[in-house]
Amino acid sequence: MMSSPTALYDSAPLSTAPSIEPVPLSLYDSDVDAFAQKLGASFERYGFAVLSGLFEPNGAGLDKGLVDKAYALTKDFFDLPVESKLQYDGRSGGGQRGYTAFGIETAKGYKAHDLKEFWHVGRDLPADHPYRDHMADNVWPVEVADFKPTFQTLYAEMDGLGKKVLKAIAIHLKLAPDFFDDKVKYGNSILRMLHYPPVTEAGASVRAGAHGDINAITLLMGAEEPGLQLLDRDGSWLPITPPPGAIVINIGDMLSRLTNHVLPSTIHRVVNPAEARKGFSRYSMPFFLHFESPYLIETLPGCISEDRPDQYAGQSITAHDFLQQRLREIKLA
Repeated sequence: MMSSPTALYDSAPLSTAPSIEPVPLSLYDSDVDAFAQKLGASFERYGFAVLSGLFEPNGAGLDKGLVDKAYALTKDFFDLPVESKLQYDGRSGGGQRGYTAFGIETAKGYKAHDLKEFWHVGRDLPADHPYRDHMADNVWPVEVADFKPTFQTLYAEMDGLGKKVLKAIAIHLKLAPDFFDDKVKYGNSILRMLHYPPVTEAGASVRAGAHGDINAITLLMGAEEPGLQLLDRDGSWLPITPPPGAIVINIGDMLSRLTNHVLPSTIHRVVNPAEARKGFSRYSMPFFLHFESPYLIETLPGCISEDRPDQYAGQSITAHDFLQQRLREIKLA
């Protein structure tokens, strides 16, 4: 879920700097403090980190068979006729569940829509949970067998991996390792299945306009096609090219605000493909990890100093209100 301050970044040059050095996910199990230091340093420098070894057996990552099946089912769904997909149109709920059609989401500051369509899976809540008044039930496409159990399982795995990353972030910030546990337990997190169709003609639209993510952290499983770039400190666009079996993670606006920008939310985009690849679709699967709706986002005391005064003094806001503001800005609510 995205927000973008302006479209002024589009003319920035492409960086010639090396891409982000991956952090091995296996380090989480062998030396969590070292893992936290490396991960935190990457976040402070780029707002992004790359974790390698995602599919190592008995590791802290994900099940490769499950991920492969999820991608196959994603392609099966987006191959359905438009009329079939529109049965699950999620616009009445701000696009938070089900299908959002091509040509709707528009990065803040842009007039041209992004070149993508997507499906959202949210958290399944207990029947009597108080957040049910604003966190809707999931919908599931009957046309694609095994879609529901596959993505329920993948959601749980991505949620668990995200919590491990937050534990490392807490350690890096000199907080209790479990600091974020109760703040994200029933967070309004979203698993998005993204399809960027082939680019058939020139125009003002790009696959994803320059934006910063709304949420706390985003976990992005690698796409088969390139295109992801971040806006580096020098004003140039740095391509993100993770190795096979890696996952890209970035800081969202909520966590950036909470940390007084010690951990920055970095502007990023997905550019249109090179001429030779214009006939190919691009698929990706980000998991947008959110705080619980009532959580009050106010600057952590440890992130305020004489050299870094509180940029949000007197501007506390709940995670739910922050999300609703941003959804309106990107035309999903």
